[in-house]
Amino acid sequence: MKVVIIDTGCSNILSIKWAFKRIGYNTYVSCDPDIVLSADKLILPGIGTVKTVMKHLNKKKLINLIKSYKKPVLGICLGMQILGSNSEENEGIKTLGIINEPVLLMNYQNLILPHTGWNKIKFLSNNDLFKNIQDNSYFYFMHSYAMPLSTNTIGQFYHGKTFTAVMQKDNFFGVQFHPERSSKAGLQLLKNFLEI
Repeated sequence: MKVVIIDTGCSNILSIKWAFKRIGYNTYVSCDPDIVLSADKLILPGIGTVKTVMKHLNKKKLINLIKSYKKPVLGICLGMQILGSNSEENEGIKTLGIINEPVLLMNYQNLILPHTGWNKIKFLSNNDLFKNIQDNSYFYFMHSYAMPLSTNTIGQFYHGKTFTAVMQKDNFFGVQFHPERSSKAGLQLLKNFLEI
């Protein structure tokens, strides 16, 4: 299996690569369209800004390629956020539009932002992504923006109110948290994704 982590210009790519190595999978890190297109599974990582990532993907001519990709894709944190329609970050940026949901600043009830640390996830489906992971398991978060709940939400978390923690639309999956920093549950989720 060829697993490609798209080089989005973000800072958590090596930690994701090492997480896959821990569960027995080698990965490629690339922004070359031919290599991306040849992947069996794609990972969209993200720690940084929406503006930087979208500018990088556009420069590398990857936007339409990702949108038309038919095999499983996993967006992590910012990588999930860019699957939405737009982001409030930097006064509003159009993103990939895989799902028709915005990403909004979590300014509900004067929350402390960024939302950093461990939080539990409530599963809303029996999705294969959750195989061998207990409901209400804890995962590690680090973000200030989030997607509201929608028909694509398959897992949710609470931070002042409920937000989307995990989403799926067709072959596109997204997690707001960092599985590569989420101990055994996070590694199991990555393994589950590769087995979909």
